[in-house]
Amino acid sequence: MAGQDGGMSARMDLQLRQKLVMTPQLQQAIKLLQLSRMEMNQEVQQLMLENPLVEDATTDTLDENASESPSPASEEDGGAEGESAESSEGMDLKWESYYDDEERERMESDVTWETPEERPSYEQTLARPTTLSEHLLWQLGLSPLSEEEAEMGRDLIGNINDDGYLETSLAEIAAAGGSKSESEFESALKVIQGFDPAGVGARNLTECLLIQIHMLNASDPLVETLIKNHLEDIEKRRYAYIAKACGAPIEEVMHASKIIERLEPKPGRPFFSNENFTIVPDVFIVKVDDHALGEEGTGHLLNGTGFDDEEEERYAVILNDDGLPKVRISRYYQSLLKSNALASDASRAYLEEKFRSAVWLIRSIEQRNRTTVKVAESILKFQHAFMKDGVSSLNPLVLRQVAEDIEMHESTVSRATTNKYMHTPQGLYEFKFFFNASVGGEHAESRSSTAVRDLIGRMVAEEALTCPLTDQKIVDQLKREGVDIARRTVSKYRFELKIAAASRRKRPNV
Repeated sequence: MAGQDGGMSARMDLQLRQKLVMTPQLQQAIKLLQLSRMEMNQEVQQLMLENPLVEDATTDTLDENASESPSPASEEDGGAEGESAESSEGMDLKWESYYDDEERERMESDVTWETPEERPSYEQTLARPTTLSEHLLWQLGLSPLSEEEAEMGRDLIGNINDDGYLETSLAEIAAAGGSKSESEFESALKVIQGFDPAGVGARNLTECLLIQIHMLNASDPLVETLIKNHLEDIEKRRYAYIAKACGAPIEEVMHASKIIERLEPKPGRPFFSNENFTIVPDVFIVKVDDHALGEEGTGHLLNGTGFDDEEEERYAVILNDDGLPKVRISRYYQSLLKSNALASDASRAYLEEKFRSAVWLIRSIEQRNRTTVKVAESILKFQHAFMKDGVSSLNPLVLRQVAEDIEMHESTVSRATTNKYMHTPQGLYEFKFFFNASVGGEHAESRSSTAVRDLIGRMVAEEALTCPLTDQKIVDQLKREGVDIARRTVSKYRFELKIAAASRRKRPNV
């Protein structure tokens, strides 16, 4: 408040406001909710290393040791340490007895390493596919070349990309190579272009295809002409125009085009890294019957969702807990907290803090599993027709509908559907797959965008090759199916499905 002299005076005001504060425990629960199964296992393993009170419930060794270990009160008598030492020595003797003399001699006679640095790393012992660069260098080593030519070959191979093309000009390579001229690198490149795979080392698509037809003894004047001058026309199926420009019958043009279509535009394709990653579903959607509910080892049945209508097929949501971390609080440390054997108050405070963290971790994992099942049950409720009939019966669905159904916030549903997979009678799908926008006008049947894409794909697959469906024809046919969408939407979906335009899909009736 301003004083009479125009200055400022200090005063105290009491204000009431709401402020959302996320505790570390809440942050941990939210983090666990959106993790995938693999990330979840890694995160829990890390937390087990940081918290001694958290242990793996699948191993009974710790429980047996804890039950056999002396209590803190019994450590006062002097026999505890002696018994522990004797049992340790007994274990060592038993371990040595597993190997007889002959086995020990055989093991000692194997390859030994003087220092740990000489031992190969784990990565060096793993089998892995050969790369394109390694394949070319292997062929270069078998070629009768001088050391200078081999050096130029290695420089060229180092500039060949994964598709098999030389992506750097010979002038730039020669400038970086020192005293070697561009013509010398040109000669070395001719050697590499004779390597396997056919077409490797080419500088453009035309050169790549020409190399292949020469190596495959498929060289023909008409084929070479089409490669040099009419690749774009072949892509657009303009066979009549090509026949007129080349002065050749359309039958011969068609035959030459089929030869070109069998060539490989990317010679390095066989060496692409195509590692397959195994996806483990988080939940299973199964039909409810005596056999399905009686199976063991498929997971734990939680809140099976069925339908009372006898005409409808009944399904249940089963949580796949196989491989999920099963943690519990160490019984040994629980006994320490219950007893009065702790040496100091600091030790008790430390264990109590770790105990609270362990309890919260277990609750977070249980909450994550319950939320995952609730979301899966809600998806099953809205997408029941999909489980029976497939993608064509996928209904429009948004996060808000599921959030209102299970009485949770949309952000929670979004996190619960991240990196989660569901095994259904129609196959394995990500949770996000079932959320689609609604497509169709006010007077048309509402369909999901994914169902409309599937319908367009089936229409194109069943079309006549001599008269493919244009975008407008697809729009008209979708209207007859009860879906009213714009032509630009059809064009967008066709592009997403990687379907070419009607003019490129057309095949002449020869």
